[in-house]
Amino acid sequence: MNARKVAIIGGGPVGLAAAAHVLERGMSPVVLDAGPEPGHSIRQWRHVQLFSPWEYNVDKAAARLLAPTGWNSPDPAVYPTGAELVERYIDPLATKTALREMIRTNSRVTAIGRVGFDKAKTKGREAAPFEIRYQNGKGPETLRADAVIDASGTWATPNPAGTGGLPAIGEREAAERIAYGMPDVLGRDRARYAGKIVAVLGAGHSAIGTLTDLTTLARQAPGTRAIWLLRGTDPAKAFGGGKNDKLSARGELGAHFASLVASGQVQVEAGFPVAAISETDGRLRIATPSGCCGRSVLVDELVVATGFRPDLSFLSEVRLRLDPAIEAPVALAPLIDPNEHSCGTVRPHGARELAQDDPGFYFAGIKSYGRAPTFLMITGYEQVRSIAADIAGDKEAAARVELELPETGVCSRGGVEGASASGCCGGPASVGADACCADAVSAKAAGKSGCGCA
Repeated sequence: MNARKVAIIGGGPVGLAAAAHVLERGMSPVVLDAGPEPGHSIRQWRHVQLFSPWEYNVDKAAARLLAPTGWNSPDPAVYPTGAELVERYIDPLATKTALREMIRTNSRVTAIGRVGFDKAKTKGREAAPFEIRYQNGKGPETLRADAVIDASGTWATPNPAGTGGLPAIGEREAAERIAYGMPDVLGRDRARYAGKIVAVLGAGHSAIGTLTDLTTLARQAPGTRAIWLLRGTDPAKAFGGGKNDKLSARGELGAHFASLVASGQVQVEAGFPVAAISETDGRLRIATPSGCCGRSVLVDELVVATGFRPDLSFLSEVRLRLDPAIEAPVALAPLIDPNEHSCGTVRPHGARELAQDDPGFYFAGIKSYGRAPTFLMITGYEQVRSIAADIAGDKEAAARVELELPETGVCSRGGVEGASASGCCGGPASVGADACCADAVSAKAAGKSGCGCA
């Protein structure tokens, strides 16, 4: 039996799948999870329905591990919520299988290196075990391992509201009235948003899902109003592939949201790069740069749904090879770079693309995508299957592809939001909602390019 010890950072679905594959290969996994329970990040969005059915959310090795426990596999065609994913899959996997003895919760990793080797020292480095330092309720702890799989996700490090990648001026000071990701508008957070003017910044599924929920809340709680702040100039990019999307729930959401926009239930402010946030008369004033027509909106609450980025702070002593822009492994980055395409489907990949310059260290799960926005859980399962095989020395299995992904139904080049805009206010707009300011509506209607505000 191969007794190699493998440290897995993150106890979400991909981290637990990694542990299942490592265990199946006869190695010893140790899962370090920062949360109080496995799947902690998913528990924060438990109200959200996944776009993929159970068929794409259960790992095969995990299912084999669950089978002897009497676990009932969910209907593969049903779309679970985050809560159902936790209750019917993650909790049983973490508590009723052999993995329960291998998971350490409340264990936040603070640093990873190689025993006796700083980052600059090379000779003999590959033979040294990894040293993983983490913090738990008892204080600092240390774990040594032969290999490391970082599947810690990106949920804890959301992108800021500022359009340049930096926080908007005043964003930190307004933190009490800003939420990131996808709050539970119709449930846990209802009181916070009912009867309020709420701006949602972003163009992805979290943004349109939140805006959709706000329109439902508006019908139940008078005074609720949703404003969509869009950095780019083409709202239609957020509507997705519709009926052409093999993940029907995702296509249906985009089509439904398009109808809400068309009916005026969502106020659209396109070409709106956020520069500053301040308090004015008890409300938040969200403003574009002063040179961009001086636009602003007054709201009670702001939801920032601009995506996430990886936390690389604890990896400063690990030799990494990441794309400088996307912060994904260099072999993977060209496949997912949103500057090149907006496809949600990426060909299956594994250990070869995810391994780093320190032998035995791999990224997996959504963290492996760096700042790219689209990821399917089943992609992560294929990643860790390949990685476990690679660590075990089965290079043939590591190179083999065992996954077919669903098509998104939409793929356009230049998919980064706002990337095609010319100047701060963008190019010609097809509808008035895309105009930069009042004068721009007339200018664009006349076929003029640019802002039209001067």
